[in-house]
Amino acid sequence: VSFIPDGLDCSISFVSHVLGKVCVHGRQKEILGVLVPHLTDLTKSDCIWQRICWRLVECVPDRWMEAVVLGFLQGAPGADVLSRLLGNLVVKNKKAQFVVTQKMLLLQYGHTTAVLQNLLGYLSLDSLRRTLLLRVLQELLETWSSSSAVKHSPAEQQLYISKAILICLSHLKEPEIQSCRQELLTSMMEGVKCHLDSSLPQLRRLGMVVAESISLKINTEGLVLKFEYEEDNETRELKSLLVQTPPFCVVPSLPDDESEKAGAALPLVPESNEKPHTAAPVMPDEELDAELDSDDDLTPYDMSEDKELKIKAPVYIRDCIEVLTGSRSEDVDKWEATVKALESLVRKNPAATREVSVELAKILLHLEEKTCIEGFVELRQRAQVAVLTTDPIPVVKYLTSQFYSLNYSLRQRMDILDILVLAAQELSCPKFHGKTKHSGAQKPYIQLLPGSDSSKDWRRIVDERIKSKTRRFAMGQSHVELASRPNKFNSVAGHFFFPLIQHFDRPLTTFDLLGEDHLVLGRLVHTLAILMYLAVNTVAVTAMGKALLEFVWSLRFHTDSYVRQGLLSCISSLLLSVPMERILADMTEELLETQSWLGDVMEKDPDGDCRRLALQNLLLMENLKKKLETVPS
Repeated sequence: VSFIPDGLDCSISFVSHVLGKVCVHGRQKEILGVLVPHLTDLTKSDCIWQRICWRLVECVPDRWMEAVVLGFLQGAPGADVLSRLLGNLVVKNKKAQFVVTQKMLLLQYGHTTAVLQNLLGYLSLDSLRRTLLLRVLQELLETWSSSSAVKHSPAEQQLYISKAILICLSHLKEPEIQSCRQELLTSMMEGVKCHLDSSLPQLRRLGMVVAESISLKINTEGLVLKFEYEEDNETRELKSLLVQTPPFCVVPSLPDDESEKAGAALPLVPESNEKPHTAAPVMPDEELDAELDSDDDLTPYDMSEDKELKIKAPVYIRDCIEVLTGSRSEDVDKWEATVKALESLVRKNPAATREVSVELAKILLHLEEKTCIEGFVELRQRAQVAVLTTDPIPVVKYLTSQFYSLNYSLRQRMDILDILVLAAQELSCPKFHGKTKHSGAQKPYIQLLPGSDSSKDWRRIVDERIKSKTRRFAMGQSHVELASRPNKFNSVAGHFFFPLIQHFDRPLTTFDLLGEDHLVLGRLVHTLAILMYLAVNTVAVTAMGKALLEFVWSLRFHTDSYVRQGLLSCISSLLLSVPMERILADMTEELLETQSWLGDVMEKDPDGDCRRLALQNLLLMENLKKKLETVPS
């Protein structure tokens, strides 16, 4: 540097080559961890050092440019520092421009939020680079609003793109927002539709958060879009990205005092799940005193000995039917008492329930909440399960036929699936008897509540079942002694299973499982997997397994990841429930084709859960084959 003021020419291309060579061999952290802090200090007030730094990066050969740029983005403490170190590199160098505006944003999704903030903040700090920022935002929104991208890209990439969009929005100025307002609105409407159509709750929530943020930016004075969803750490982090971090601060972590200031400047992002409280109007003291004095002459009633009137619930099943089907408004209290008492009444009177079981199941399926009764959905579901377990065959025939009937909402169809699973579980699980000190030996219990994701419980059950297939030698292990008792699900498993699997490919006027109603299809697939698991050791298990394998094979290329997860769970349940001898005897060709398909899923599926389930199935298949070979003939 001392030669430059004397007018002597200096070349740093050799240093650029060394830097590029070191970075491309994966040593960015070691060299740039030392180089970036020194260059940051030297370029604060010295324009000569700034030009040296720009030339250092510009002279890096294109084949090594990506590694060098990525190292600077990861090592720089902020966008302003990065702007001093790189200058307008992305404008001058096409390779650097491709890496920054295309590869790191649209083709990769493993970078941290701090790197994204550095990258997009760097693009926003110069007028020549802001055109690239607007172009990047447009391309990100096109990807975010593409239905194909939402279906075929993993959830992690969707989250990454959503973060990049919100950071871009935080850097837009008012004239830029007005110039691209229509494009933002169009992308918002298309993107939120694609995300709300997804079966995965995380993707739906991502669509809501991004749509709210875009609406907030383009409608600063008018009405903004607002969705109802449960906030978690992920949504709070996304909303915080709309507010720019102050300059000259470290992006990855804010100091305590700065984080307090940033939180104070963010009134729209709640710190917890609590709803924001509206401020009460302030009243003058005189008006407040007058209002209090005006009620002094009223004498309160003595209600200390008042007792709440208890409504007696019906004691007969037919009386319950009359109350539930009645339309008189004065019977509301009796209606509440009936709903609360119905389950116990059904279980205490099985003979009377069988006489009207189908009629009662029909009433409960169409029953709507008349009053705001606590836990109404759970009470109704428990009563439905009680009716189904009391008289299984007629009621299950009715429910499975109604699943594919006209004039039912998607919610009612999913309620039917939940009832079938809970009833099948109750019929198949014997009660526990005896005492034990070992709490972990209990049989896994599936709990399906409306709107819950059954796949999480299902995977836990499969994991525990696989562990039970593994040989271990232990001493002093106590077990729960199960009472010898017939499996009631054995004789009715086919009635639960086969009607559900028959008509899935026949679209109705208001119901198309293979079309837009893929959320219900995903629930159906998970339900079939659970029914298959519960049918272990039953007479119909082999026939059920063969039908299930054909069902899985017809849907194996479905675009929805939730459906594919259910299909892979079906394979797990089949391998765990059907004896391996019967699989090899009756389904040898299908098993080989399934094994090849699982290998493709494990290598190529964009969804991480699908890849994990496929690997788990392959290992399970291999373990079962080895156990079969070790058994003496």
